[in-house]
Amino acid sequence: MTEPWVDHARRELARAGHRAGGARGAVLGLLSDQHCVLSAQAIHDRLREQDRAVGLASVYRALDVLTHLKLVHRMDVDGTACYEPAYASGEHHHHAICDRCGRMSAFEDAELERLIDGLGERLGYRVEAHDVVLRGACPACA
Repeated sequence: MTEPWVDHARRELARAGHRAGGARGAVLGLLSDQHCVLSAQAIHDRLREQDRAVGLASVYRALDVLTHLKLVHRMDVDGTACYEPAYASGEHHHHAICDRCGRMSAFEDAELERLIDGLGERLGYRVEAHDVVLRGACPACA
């Protein structure tokens, strides 16, 4: 069994000389329960709903450190930076976003991964990370 993401993140933070207490610890805890991307504002709002007194600037600082250490993936969703855990195993998913209602669906596809790896080889790149975002109309809006 692989190490839980939050434990790995705390260990990597300590290795880099950072503590995971306070705001950073709250952000880690919230992200560890997520299965898809959240904006900094959404993270802040959810922490407030949990009665965690964490400022929005502290959320951004925590996310900057986590992004720099490659512990979270950052992706742009309609001009807003969004974040989700980056697993040491390389496990990840992609996203489909409805342009009409905003619904976001996570998906995995082994054939897509094979094609991306092959494209990287043909281009002479060693692909270390990638984001695929499909946009269109979800089944309910189609």
